[in-house]
Amino acid sequence: MRAMDFKDKRIWIVGASSGIGQALARELHARGARLVLSARSVEPLNDLAAELGLGEVVQLDVSDPESLDDARGEILGAGPLDAMITTAALYDPGYVSEITRDKARQLIDVNLLGTLWFAQAAPGLLREGGQLVIFGSVAGYFGLPKGQLYSASKAAVINLVESLRVEYAPQIDVRLISPGFVKTRLTEKNDFDMPFVMEADAAARRIADGMAGRSFETHFPRRLTWGLKLLRRLPYAISLWLTGRM
Repeated sequence: MRAMDFKDKRIWIVGASSGIGQALARELHARGARLVLSARSVEPLNDLAAELGLGEVVQLDVSDPESLDDARGEILGAGPLDAMITTAALYDPGYVSEITRDKARQLIDVNLLGTLWFAQAAPGLLREGGQLVIFGSVAGYFGLPKGQLYSASKAAVINLVESLRVEYAPQIDVRLISPGFVKTRLTEKNDFDMPFVMEADAAARRIADGMAGRSFETHFPRRLTWGLKLLRRLPYAISLWLTGRM
């Protein structure tokens, strides 16, 4: 895997209208990157572009393959990318009995299928050795109470990224980002105390440092992620007993 120097690199960020994606745009801009900003909502993207002095804003709904095709054509018209990042995700905590069919379809369309469509676009957009950066979550390490469908979608994303790492090598440098709890409008939905919760700008620095390094996965905060990685490796008799007490 190749480390990245962000100076003058052209990087596409999907999900840049708020939360981690917006914070990451500010961080990469500060490190010298040239950004393409995308999300479903254009107005906050235009505000961010004006703040950073950027010119490339491309509206995109990752769950719509036709929208992605249009965005790909627009972006490629200005040249290839050095990295492409998707932070787009839906999060709707609750028990299985509370999940409606419409919400379930929408979540899977964005979190899993949207990631797949985005990854399929990478070979035609990235320079040789460019980075494809996909967000999983520590929620994908193990099924946790009240996060069933989100956890399941992120577990599937992690599995997909592991496969892409092999399939796309060495032409594309595939990276996995696995954040813990970060203060965003999504995590505001949680009705419990979030352990080791981080601010979005601190998370963005961790992500940028990970992209600048050589590791396949960037996960944080370590005090949380190592515990969850251990939970995944325990026998079910122990791990399910522990999660049942959460």
